[in-house]
Amino acid sequence: MGMAPGDFHLTMDELRAVAHYAAQHAEDVLPVFEHAVPDDPRPRAAIAAARAFVDGARRTNLQRVTSLDAHRAARAAPGEAARLAARAAGDAASAAYLHPIARATQVGHILRAAASAARVGEIQAGGDPAAGEALLDRSRRRATPVLVGVLRRYPPAPGGGGRVARLMSTLDGSLRGTAACPGTAR
Repeated sequence: MGMAPGDFHLTMDELRAVAHYAAQHAEDVLPVFEHAVPDDPRPRAAIAAARAFVDGARRTNLQRVTSLDAHRAARAAPGEAARLAARAAGDAASAAYLHPIARATQVGHILRAAASAARVGEIQAGGDPAAGEALLDRSRRRATPVLVGVLRRYPPAPGGGGRVARLMSTLDGSLRGTAACPGTAR
């Protein structure tokens, strides 16, 4: 099957860098979900599947299945923070299957877990946007040159009316515009 104009290839190392980034953010907020729904192992299983891939395991159906399960857990979770935490876990597992197609919607697979974690931080801080901005700053520092290189192959994140979409767009713009080498500060 041929490639469409603007499409590209992604290496396993690049996919692992994206999955690592998403998994870090999902791990940060997993306790929020587990506090709200202590008997639901699906988001934790998705993060474990993402970590297995990051640590060198092959992409398998495990990442796909656990991602879908975590997203189902998100739909059933009580409250926005728990839903976002479960969704971040699903995003971490699905990052192994990021599509190398030049569509802005793919940026969500790279940055949505980080934006969701920032929104969870805002919620935990009583809706304070400064908490989200501080977490986006941490996300910027976590971004490796490989991750930024992958991100720059895609069109910018689509705008949106929701807070997570706006946080993702802010993070996207700052990572694309970073002159210094990301992932090396602090």
